[in-house]
Amino acid sequence: MKETRKFLEKIGLPRGDAYDLPSSAKRFSDGAQYRFEVPGIQGPKAMKALLDELERLEIHIHRVTQTKGIMLMGDDDISSMLELAEKAQVELILAVGPRATYDTSASVQTSEGQRMGYRLRGQEQVVRAIEDVKRAANLGCRSFLVYDEGCLWVLNEARKLGEIPNDCKFKISAHCGHGNPCSAKLLEQNGADSLNPIRDIQLQMLGALRQAVNIPLDVHTENPASSGGFIRHYEVPEMIRVASPIYLKTGGSVAKNHSWDSTEADARNRAKQVMLVKRVIDQYYSDASWSKKGSLSA
Repeated sequence: MKETRKFLEKIGLPRGDAYDLPSSAKRFSDGAQYRFEVPGIQGPKAMKALLDELERLEIHIHRVTQTKGIMLMGDDDISSMLELAEKAQVELILAVGPRATYDTSASVQTSEGQRMGYRLRGQEQVVRAIEDVKRAANLGCRSFLVYDEGCLWVLNEARKLGEIPNDCKFKISAHCGHGNPCSAKLLEQNGADSLNPIRDIQLQMLGALRQAVNIPLDVHTENPASSGGFIRHYEVPEMIRVASPIYLKTGGSVAKNHSWDSTEADARNRAKQVMLVKRVIDQYYSDASWSKKGSLSA
């Protein structure tokens, strides 16, 4: 194993998981260590309820993520969410719609076939995925949740060649199933602007990921019932210290699954979860630096 570890180090990768849990010196462009992201907000009514409740609680976030897919949204809904995002100074991330679970695949509904995740089947689905992004970009969206590594690569090429706006950003979903530094490095090289690793990733694994890449890591502080339902609030201070710059994905335990259609009441409960996580940070890592409202660039 010693030779293998030396080889990994030689090519710029960690020798293994970071069991010593070193502090990350990397930061967002504003110098902060962490930001908040609330996922699973599928439409403008839920988004407004979330933002109103956050304002009432006197706490701010930096990202709102829609997860069901652009193809399931009307233009008016997209435009309304973009207007809410601009007013609240948050980044709106829309999910690329086509995925295996929306396709005619029978395999993806089986216990073994589920391993394909939300990846795309066939080149026609790639075409449709690009069309999904083009449509939302034409309406003003610039941030997208991507579920397929090949789709990431081709969207990055489209960004470079002007097929889509060059200021588009791509976030890789936890549903891609990545959780090691080699995969993280590959995704960063292929255009990922942030990476959501597997939901149950441990602190020493996060530390190794951070050593391998510079892009922000998006980490679940809690999870829907369908992905384990576990809540990691007390681990958040160490997540920040070891993995900054980091987006804390908060509010997931309110939902039953990834594509849960959050009600306005659900959205308000997600806001409460943000408050609870912030309380833990303030008590156990009060020196951690939090991006100010409106800080959106990586």
